[in-house]
Amino acid sequence: MSGAHGSSGESEPDSKRLCTRRASHEPADGDSAAVSVIMPVFNASDWLDECLQAVLEQDFQGRMELSVYDDSSTDNSRELLERWRQRFEDRGFPMLISGHSSSSPRGVGFAKNQAVRQSSGRFLCFQDADDIMRPQRVRLQYEAAAANPTAIVGCKVCRVPEGSTERYTRWINSLSPEQLLTQVYTSHGPTVIMPTWFCSRDWFDKVGLFNEGGKGVPEDLLFFYESLRRGGHVIRVDECLLVYRYHEHAATHSVLEETIWSLRVHFLQERVLSQWESFTIWNAGKQGRKLYRSLSPTNQKKVKAFCDVDENKIQKGFYTYEESKERPKPRIPVLHFTNASPPFIVCVKLDMTDGVLEGNLRSLQLEEGVHYYHFN
Repeated sequence: MSGAHGSSGESEPDSKRLCTRRASHEPADGDSAAVSVIMPVFNASDWLDECLQAVLEQDFQGRMELSVYDDSSTDNSRELLERWRQRFEDRGFPMLISGHSSSSPRGVGFAKNQAVRQSSGRFLCFQDADDIMRPQRVRLQYEAAAANPTAIVGCKVCRVPEGSTERYTRWINSLSPEQLLTQVYTSHGPTVIMPTWFCSRDWFDKVGLFNEGGKGVPEDLLFFYESLRRGGHVIRVDECLLVYRYHEHAATHSVLEETIWSLRVHFLQERVLSQWESFTIWNAGKQGRKLYRSLSPTNQKKVKAFCDVDENKIQKGFYTYEESKERPKPRIPVLHFTNASPPFIVCVKLDMTDGVLEGNLRSLQLEEGVHYYHFN
């Protein structure tokens, strides 16, 4: 859901045709690339020259190809791509370009699937047309993915313009290896961001295609969750291998917060709450109460308390679920966090309390991923 790609909910292609996406492009034995760089394009002419030059400058020594799918661009993106083709071919770097020119784009999920279909590489390196890969990106991520064939491999990023989305960028780059799995329920989305993804084709085929619902669908989050469901790993190469561009036309901005919220709540219930007999929601305020109301009736009954540091909330003693059809209406105790017991779902924003939240969690000697999970 990132990158210079707009999309709309056009009708989906025949699923059987997509499920056999490699049939018409099956390479002869020994003819496949080691790595296919997968690049959806939609009205990306402002960034393409810089992006393509960076792909051409990779220091990877194996066979590479660039697979581009143009999703009905209305600028001169297609013309620019064709101009670059010969430069790639001269370096022994095949450049596969296709697309469509119907009146509406089909969406970033569709475009990525099409680019994968026409490619041959044993590994897939996903690249957004508005970002710039560093020369060592393919080499280092290939090494990591070859050693971890059931992983989505990401990397650290450098944000441009510098200072944009400061908290988000800090989160992307500072998660520990363990937190790449424990913090998958937060509002930030995948713990390795889609523009940095690198994986084996075998793993991509096992997880399945990107969702093709078009505009407003977080196809990366859906794919990421499905990868985790299937036992996939998450790994980050701890070097800045991608210059990650922030701009107002990025497709990320078309996804509604409520859509993300619903998917996160569903995944949290599926993966965590189904394993717990009871739990405490850390935050008796707006976000904590919203989470409670979003839970299934079964999981609402598992909430034994809210906890907080706000004396006003604690003094009230209870949160009454007024919308409930039960009689009497559920009343959930509100406690000071030191009087509450784990496990916790923490609904307080990370790094927004000058370290107070993190200090409080440490004071209880809790282990993330065992005694608590961050949700906000």
